[in-house]
Amino acid sequence: MLYILLSIIIILPVLAGFGEIFQKIFGEMRSTFSAKIFSGIFSLAMLWQILVFFIPLNIWVESVSLIIGFLAFFYFKIYRSLKNFSKNEVFKLSLLLIIVIFSGSYYPFILDHFGYYVPSINWLSEFGLTKGLANLNLIYAQMSVWHVFQAGFSNVSDVFLRINVVFLIAFFIYIFEKKMWILLFISPVFLLFLQSPSPDLPAIVLSLIILNEIIKGNRNFKLLFAFSVFVFTIKPTMIWLPMFVFLYFFKRENLKFLWLGILVGLIYIFKNIWLFGYPFFPVQIGNFGVSWLPNSEILKYSSEVAIAKTYDLQYSISEIQKFTFWDYIFNWFTLHSYKKYIHILFVLSLIFFGFFTFKKRDKLTTILFASILLKSFLVLVFSAQYRFFIDVFFVVFLIVFNDRVKEKLALFNFSFGAVIILFLMSFPQILQSKVSSFKLGYYMQGFVKTQFYKPAYFELNSYKTFKIGNLDFNVPNYDLCFDTPQPALSPDAVKKYFEAGIFPQKITENLKDGFTWKKLSKDEKEKLKIIISSLEKKR
Repeated sequence: MLYILLSIIIILPVLAGFGEIFQKIFGEMRSTFSAKIFSGIFSLAMLWQILVFFIPLNIWVESVSLIIGFLAFFYFKIYRSLKNFSKNEVFKLSLLLIIVIFSGSYYPFILDHFGYYVPSINWLSEFGLTKGLANLNLIYAQMSVWHVFQAGFSNVSDVFLRINVVFLIAFFIYIFEKKMWILLFISPVFLLFLQSPSPDLPAIVLSLIILNEIIKGNRNFKLLFAFSVFVFTIKPTMIWLPMFVFLYFFKRENLKFLWLGILVGLIYIFKNIWLFGYPFFPVQIGNFGVSWLPNSEILKYSSEVAIAKTYDLQYSISEIQKFTFWDYIFNWFTLHSYKKYIHILFVLSLIFFGFFTFKKRDKLTTILFASILLKSFLVLVFSAQYRFFIDVFFVVFLIVFNDRVKEKLALFNFSFGAVIILFLMSFPQILQSKVSSFKLGYYMQGFVKTQFYKPAYFELNSYKTFKIGNLDFNVPNYDLCFDTPQPALSPDAVKKYFEAGIFPQKITENLKDGFTWKKLSKDEKEKLKIIISSLEKKR
């Protein structure tokens, strides 16, 4: 907890400093302290997104960024903004700060933390964005700008990767500035996203902030659109947000304000092409003829996994392929898992939102519902996993109950929800025994005393090194590569490459020059078979 507090004390002023610089150049959304922090997040993430094409986000990049941010914080006297809070508000924020820091000190338990978040951040801080990186591991093709942002703070100020704690504190500052208690009311669930640099938290929260700003009359289309595209680059399933902002403010005279958002989008597209070969992961549309396109068999396997996850891995691909249209629907609603209730609630929420929109019949609600409906359709078509549409629940709740929640009720609900969540994270055996289908519960490790001074984290550091062709690679003696030196491949990835008859290769002798793939020779396939056999014996 002490370490996380120190990270907050360092990072928040730096973000506010960069936010002030951003607002001097591009204008301001609001003049509040939280607006400076969110502007700092946007500007620093985009700056590092550009830099990481050329250099890794190492200790030198972070150190220079910290110095610039701190200098701006004190030069522009941003600390004066803190005087706008009353003693009572400071006290309440301090209590929330303690809850958030305590929540963020638990062991990570989101599975993507180990196989996606940490390996991505490690690669960015060691090598930067490498051409054709998806050929090493397809998971890197969806690398979020949020992991670029986290990587920039991962060398000195946030080595345990708890940037989401800093972000949620900024969100609570925004809530108290705007007196938007509905946002605090729905915040307990966000405590589950603090142990990992999950892009879900900033994507959902920033979408709610942008939506709330529009509801409250903010008409700064240039920044609202740019921030909405930024949210899309954090998590592409938030496609509804830039669509909504664009359509809501659509006028010919507003088109001249699109340039900043378009620039953010173009950087995102270029990043995807650089890593993946196509503009939008996982869609294989827009072939620019680059030489580092991923192997078709690996792409096919990834698509099949996404479809299988739609049904919580309870059906094989061959079984799903035999589904009739009604089977697709019926089986999605009747999974042997808590997820079926989320699916039912999702559909009911859309239906309710539709009736609400019809009754209200105003421009904002109508365009918002149309955007949400289109996003929901796209998710259902590609991979109808509940985590891809969870943001819809928050949007509907905000629209329906916008000004109907008072401060006392919000504080009570957050406190009550926080107690339940912290209790379950401290004693995960309850979840494991009572909700056996909640698989994440099995990765929760409970409370440990060391959390009082540093966040809990896993450190196994057990791996073997092999070589196929010109690639030396490391394979952990467990399932995922969260603490394995790069280039790292999981045992499952090695097996999939063997089945596809291909293997990643360096384009040159330098890892930073990127990756392609090649077909395995007879001898290489035999060697890889022996490697896989040795890995299975170790596990």
